[in-house]
Amino acid sequence: MRTHPTVQQIAAAADVSPATVSRVLTGAVRVTTGARQRVYAAMTQLGYVGREVRKPDPRHPPVVALVVCEPTARVFADPFFARLAAGVEAELAVHGSPMPILTVTRENLPAIERYLLTGGADGVLLVGGYGQKQVARAVAAPGVPVRAVGRPADLVDVPYVDVDNRGGARMAVRHLLRSGRRRIATIAGPRDMPAAADRLAGYHEALAEAGVEPSAIAYGDFTQASGTHAMQWLIGKVPTLDAVFVASDAMAVGALHALRRAGRTVPDGVAVVGFDDAPVATLIQPALTTVRQPVEQLGRIACRLLLADVTEEKPTSGTVILPTELVRRRSA
Repeated sequence: MRTHPTVQQIAAAADVSPATVSRVLTGAVRVTTGARQRVYAAMTQLGYVGREVRKPDPRHPPVVALVVCEPTARVFADPFFARLAAGVEAELAVHGSPMPILTVTRENLPAIERYLLTGGADGVLLVGGYGQKQVARAVAAPGVPVRAVGRPADLVDVPYVDVDNRGGARMAVRHLLRSGRRRIATIAGPRDMPAAADRLAGYHEALAEAGVEPSAIAYGDFTQASGTHAMQWLIGKVPTLDAVFVASDAMAVGALHALRRAGRTVPDGVAVVGFDDAPVATLIQPALTTVRQPVEQLGRIACRLLLADVTEEKPTSGTVILPTELVRRRSA
């Protein structure tokens, strides 16, 4: 079996960083002429062979791997991933393409890299936070097209499709401000997750344009338990808070439980707005006002663009941002 040179091998031979090799292979412009020439020379020296464009063939449809850079337990516990996979699968069904789902952990990352390097997939949809940079670099050398679902970490230079997390958060906080709330706290997601960072930025922007100071910021990990813990902390930190924007519906459910146990009424005492419009938003009492993100559409569009990258001579490029929508219910 022919082996492909890895990004690390090309980088060492060209005396550049692996990130520079990835930018050359993906056609990014942020590379000096000298560095680009050294990378090309190293590729020739190591016997790099670029990916052949896959012609559409109904007898052999392309294989798209959904690579989820999150622990398996969270993938099965969080409905976001099921909804996303359903959207991807619906698009692939039109083409008769299979969809292997790979979850990346610290332990299995080398095995995932080997699978992708040896032709396990014609294209990769990259989801989640852990290991994105390593996976993107691993598949860049053999030229496997990659598209991220959600804005990737800053050091991952791949095209992506995302929802307007920042704008959705602004919408949520503006709604709270219009209802007369002024002591607005937030429960943000993980500090190193781009979607969480964008939602927190939108919270700050909406308050700043209204001339209102942030009340307090607590952090969770997008789970219900973390939302409960964060809300308990906020109640102790700012007893007079009258609203909270929560960066996920799961955390918002936890926040509602904490408020109920603390004797705080919703929405009269504290208004709560979530983010996702997950199925639980209509099952909890009071029903959750939230920002709807089109998760299934996100999966379908990302998959459609990736399939174009696999089968067309000129890959698609750039970023696609899908709009979000405020869904008003009883909690705010």
